[in-house]
Amino acid sequence: MKHSGKAAAAALKLIALSGAAVLLLLLVAWLAAHIGNFIMTQAVALGIVWALFVAFTFYFFRDPDPLPPTGAGLVIAPGHGKVDTIDTTTEAEFMGGECRRISIFLSVFDVHVQNAPVTGRVAFFKHTPGQYLNAMRVDCAKYNENVLLGLESMDPRGEKVGVRLIAGLIARRIVPFIAQNDPVLRGERISLIQFGSRVDVYLPLHTQVKVRLGDRVVGGLTVLAAFA
Repeated sequence: MKHSGKAAAAALKLIALSGAAVLLLLLVAWLAAHIGNFIMTQAVALGIVWALFVAFTFYFFRDPDPLPPTGAGLVIAPGHGKVDTIDTTTEAEFMGGECRRISIFLSVFDVHVQNAPVTGRVAFFKHTPGQYLNAMRVDCAKYNENVLLGLESMDPRGEKVGVRLIAGLIARRIVPFIAQNDPVLRGERISLIQFGSRVDVYLPLHTQVKVRLGDRVVGGLTVLAAFA
């Protein structure tokens, strides 16, 4: 009979199309379930990493209130860290020649806010661009980006104290809080170096050093030296 079976063929076609649609939906659901689980797992891992980063960032940028000691002619540590160099060097730009140097290494676990070692005035301020060698190298000040602050002391009046803020391999930014001619008080916050770095302190030869190699010092608290 004419056109016999066409209805059945149409039905089979519709069944085939609907079956393909169902299979496609099942495939999408299967992929979504597995990919979704993968994405969720990665999102949870990323969230944990971010939470650890937030905690470390808050820890790294901690800023304890300085507790500067009282007493005449004291020079306190400008940075938190380990004294790994005490020597005689030449600093011509501010100190004008031979002077005593105390160098403090700041690891990534140390406080990175710096404090004024003496009360006085910022008489010299110089930023020098440079490399980012490992701050564990004592000679990195010759090559790395750094900021040299020259302070004219008020106690005793007219004495010079230099502070060199040195960037390191990880520390890529020095953030001074003060500018040339600003007055500063002993223990006052003067700068921030982000991540591991170094701070050099330059003193007149007649100062009496009060720390030893290997000592850990606290910025704004530990007495580095005293004017004779």
